[in-house]
Amino acid sequence: MIADAKEKPINKIRQSLIKTSLTALFAALICAGTFIAVPIGPVPIVLQNLLVLLSGLVLGPVLGLTAAGLYLLAGILGLPVFAGGVGGIARLAGPTGGYLFGYLLMAVISGLISGTPKTGKKDSVLKMILAVIAGLLVVYIPGLVWLKFRSDYSWLRVFVLFFIPFLPGDLLKGIAAVLIAPRLRKISADILDQ
Repeated sequence: MIADAKEKPINKIRQSLIKTSLTALFAALICAGTFIAVPIGPVPIVLQNLLVLLSGLVLGPVLGLTAAGLYLLAGILGLPVFAGGVGGIARLAGPTGGYLFGYLLMAVISGLISGTPKTGKKDSVLKMILAVIAGLLVVYIPGLVWLKFRSDYSWLRVFVLFFIPFLPGDLLKGIAAVLIAPRLRKISADILDQ
């Protein structure tokens, strides 16, 4: 009985350390994604949105949001983690500021729809596809709204310039996420349930 009483606090501490480590790992991966970007105007094609999406899918809504938030905090503090290898709070006022805020929504929405991974629970492919689609689309809401109100462009022009060109790349990222996430979710669940 005494051994059980001592083991429970140790398990809680261990679980907390594992969650913190996984969250920090995903935040670091999102930061590293800055080095893979295709500049096509004021809003580049980036790998970071795939990594934010995976953080929500693999860690769930709370830890996924935390990983995305840590990434944004690193950038706000001046670390060169935003697209193009830049940082600073001024980037939030730039053309990509709305998309950066949208990363928080992406992590939460994809995590809520897919749910927190559990050991022995098989992920529904349809649920995963819906989580990926919703996660990829929700980032555009603040991104496009911010670009519209920051420019003199019409809604149609904003849509044509800053949504349509990104769809093929997001389709590929979405397919990658649907293929990768279930395996990572299983690994994450196994680690977290120990």
